[in-house]
Amino acid sequence: MFFRRLLSASAAVVAVALSSMALWAAKEFVPPRAENANTYASKDAHPKDKVTAAIDLYNAAPKDQIFITPYAQEGILPVLLIVTNDGDQPITLSDMHAELVTAGRAKLEALDTDDVFRRVAHIKGDSNGPQRIGPITINGTKNKKAQKQYEEITAARFAAEAVEPHTTKSGFLFFDIEDVKQPVAGAHVYLTGVRDAGGNELLYFDIPVIPSNAAGAGLQ
Repeated sequence: MFFRRLLSASAAVVAVALSSMALWAAKEFVPPRAENANTYASKDAHPKDKVTAAIDLYNAAPKDQIFITPYAQEGILPVLLIVTNDGDQPITLSDMHAELVTAGRAKLEALDTDDVFRRVAHIKGDSNGPQRIGPITINGTKNKKAQKQYEEITAARFAAEAVEPHTTKSGFLFFDIEDVKQPVAGAHVYLTGVRDAGGNELLYFDIPVIPSNAAGAGLQ
């Protein structure tokens, strides 16, 4: 009787594990639909330039469930950046630089795609028949999962190089907050390098991370 129960329990665990793997494999990242940046709580508007930048944190449920990768568990903070150009001329973002400055004055630059991928894929390098995903060589046994993670990061990241008149562009910035004390509460996101149609740099954007935009107190 004991062994039957043990086998039954083991089978149930395996079934749950296989079910979870199947759900993970079937899940696809769908970018959130961004509204005009002026509608968000955390924003900085430049009325003279008719440009607004806003952020929205995706570090807690239910919003973080759009991802296949649990970034918060990996010490990474996903921040949706929204830039709206209500003017009549395009703005360029090809030189834009994003930085998260915490209440404790820690300065964190947005990670690039490869740095995010190395963290979440736990790449240690080795093995039999290594393959490449993006610019990175990985163990063949982690192939499919790592491929989905890399595709998600590439699809999610903020990649716009310009914002046309009367349009909005959005995408995610990823910050490494592992071992960072109080990375959210009292923090600000600063954007520099945004330029107008004539190539002139706009005044930097200072976007506060306000409480209504943050996760629970334990994650701040």
